[in-house]
Amino acid sequence: MSQSLGFPDPERENTLLVGIIEAISAGPELGPLAAGVARLIVAATATDVCFVHVLDDGGGALTLTGATPPFERQVGRIRLPVGEGVTGWVASHRTPAVITAGKETDPRYRYFPELAGQDYTSMVSVPMESRPTGLVGVLNVHTRQRRDFTDRDVRLLTSIGALVAGAVHQARLHRRLAAREQAAERFAEQVIAAQEAERRRLAGDIHDGITQRLVSLAFHLDAAADAVRGDAGVAPTELARARELTDLTLDEARAAIAGLRPPVLDDLGLADALTSLARSIGQVNVRVTGTECRLPEHVVIALYRIAQEALQNVVKHAAATEAEVELRCDAASALLRVTDDGQGFDPGARPDSETSYGLRSMTERAELVGGRLTVTSRPGLGTTVTAIVPNPYASA
Repeated sequence: MSQSLGFPDPERENTLLVGIIEAISAGPELGPLAAGVARLIVAATATDVCFVHVLDDGGGALTLTGATPPFERQVGRIRLPVGEGVTGWVASHRTPAVITAGKETDPRYRYFPELAGQDYTSMVSVPMESRPTGLVGVLNVHTRQRRDFTDRDVRLLTSIGALVAGAVHQARLHRRLAAREQAAERFAEQVIAAQEAERRRLAGDIHDGITQRLVSLAFHLDAAADAVRGDAGVAPTELARARELTDLTLDEARAAIAGLRPPVLDDLGLADALTSLARSIGQVNVRVTGTECRLPEHVVIALYRIAQEALQNVVKHAAATEAEVELRCDAASALLRVTDDGQGFDPGARPDSETSYGLRSMTERAELVGGRLTVTSRPGLGTTVTAIVPNPYASA
């Protein structure tokens, strides 16, 4: 005797729909959503198995994304082009397909040994689509015993498919957004790595080229000064002046090397590197507080550069006597804060070009690693620069 899956009791139908809504609300991950919906449909309709096939981003093929036992292991492995098999036919025609018996003789049918089609007699396949989302996939139910699927059954499953379509569409958007965020993060890492590689190269060129020549020049100037020391003319004075200029240039070259690639970042953690940076600021008393943070290298470099630029602004523009560098980590992010007791400024006013460039540079560095930078200041009340960046290691 054939049997229908329709609900004589509307309460059961409502229970199914509520359960599906709860599954949709559970989270944006496509796999758990499809698996949860498949289980609900089988339990509520007393069918034997349910498959949820999702259309790929290109719209050319369907992938099994959710299945009830014993077919969970086939999720992600079964893939068929649109137009092929009963499922592909439903996707291409956007209309349900009902097979009560003898599916092997149906020209649309394609046998998948992994899905044990020989064990199931009747099936109904409906498109998962809605007007806002379009087609997102196909929903199939199968029974071992013969069943006559009524128009009401098909309408019920089609309504479920439409309801699920919106959630599948949102899950796909979430997946794409997550992939883009990961790509953006990888790009940021590559950009910072490329910048640091170029800084290393420039630092090496300066050290091996200009610096070594300046050192050699200093030796020659010393030798020349010794040779003409007895001469009462201007030569000793000019040589002494040349030596001063050489020393000054050598100091600037060494400072440029340190600025291009601070050695402390290779040897120490970020907190100790900030302490070393603070000690190098002779004009302002800089205090460093906080704890070490476990961060990716490109984030460490970005925060160090922000602190470096902020302290340079303190020295050049703030007329401050005290400054503090604070480093903190919480469950999801790292915070770097640089505060000074200087003259401050009006953030609404247009800063001079050098200050504006420094603020843009810090902002861009923070944004490049997915963070944000804020500057708070008032005339006479100092300035605070705060960078907050996400920490991908926090939940690891």
